[in-house]
Amino acid sequence: MGQTNLEKIQIMKACFMGLGYIGLPTAIIAAGSGIQVIGVDVNPKVVEMTNRGVIHIVEPGLQELCSEVVESGKLKASDVPEESDVYLIVVPTPFKGNHEPDISYVEAATRMVAPFLKKGDLFVIESTSPVGTTEKMANLLYALRPELEGKIYIAYCPERVLPGNVIYELMQNDRVIGGINSESTEKAITILSPLCQRDTPPDKRPDSGDVQTDGKFVT
Repeated sequence: MGQTNLEKIQIMKACFMGLGYIGLPTAIIAAGSGIQVIGVDVNPKVVEMTNRGVIHIVEPGLQELCSEVVESGKLKASDVPEESDVYLIVVPTPFKGNHEPDISYVEAATRMVAPFLKKGDLFVIESTSPVGTTEKMANLLYALRPELEGKIYIAYCPERVLPGNVIYELMQNDRVIGGINSESTEKAITILSPLCQRDTPPDKRPDSGDVQTDGKFVT
């Protein structure tokens, strides 16, 4: 008997690059959905606290969820990536002078995961980024790993949440997913959909370029 999408996701491993105000809750929600998660952060205090099951941010309800997934072994933190099936970039994109967005953290995280990528992996940028960032990171990955061009999936799926209501919004908000091609978009939908409660049956998903007004994905 073939596996369902959710069963396939549950045996996958996801690497979250960045355990900040968005990355940590997203990693915890993913781990709670059954995905094996490695969370990566350059701050050793964040890594240490996370591995103790203690959150370093203030967010209602998140501490209990964090304790559960760490105790179950579904979430662990490190300062270096591990080989995974899905890599999600959730790092800051602050402004530089003249309100110019700084994507250096996105680039640094991309460089960190590049050695671990393999054929069939999904690379997703969740950081709020300017137009063209996904293509720039795709080109960077292909420059670093030319043998993977056309063999990995690359997409953009920015998270939009309000502090104090992060758990609900991560699980209920509509999401916008844009892949560098239709295959990447479909792959990202398949991987990310179990993280939301209002799941969309495969036969009800929009085609690439369509807008789904009663579900959660706009592609």
